[in-house]
Amino acid sequence: MSKSRSGANHILRCAVTIFAVAIAAPLGAESMDHKAMAGGIMIENAFSRETLPNQPVAGAFMTVTNTNDAGDMLIGGTSTVAGRVEIHEMAMQGDVMKMRALADGLKVQAGETVELKPGGYHVMMFDLNHALKEGETIEITLKFAKAGDVTVPVVVHGKTAQSSHGAHKH
Repeated sequence: MSKSRSGANHILRCAVTIFAVAIAAPLGAESMDHKAMAGGIMIENAFSRETLPNQPVAGAFMTVTNTNDAGDMLIGGTSTVAGRVEIHEMAMQGDVMKMRALADGLKVQAGETVELKPGGYHVMMFDLNHALKEGETIEITLKFAKAGDVTVPVVVHGKTAQSSHGAHKH
């Protein structure tokens, strides 16, 4: 084999390797979403947004899947970063969007998934003991009526994040 041909093969192998790494890197990042499961309840894609210094509240968002044969209720939670954790919803009342605590909790039917997202259902953390910083991971322990406690790793993204994949646009 000539020297120029083996050089071309080497360049081709390098190009293929670089291409494979470039393709796999985003896939790997997306597939490494934090998950938690206990008592037949699976929590995925949990995230929050960074907060300003002295900001007393923050929301957390995630998907909740009930793999059980019976429905369950998400009734509250705790966190080491917050004095109080509640389950809330944003809903239109006339022409005004209002936030309210779900006093009875959030029903998660058997075999169904409920999305907690900005502008809808969410976990509300009150009395934060420090500002949440982009890149950190906090923990929230969610309390379910039947499944019990599920401790969830929550990744903190930038202020404009709309999903667990951060603020980037697709």
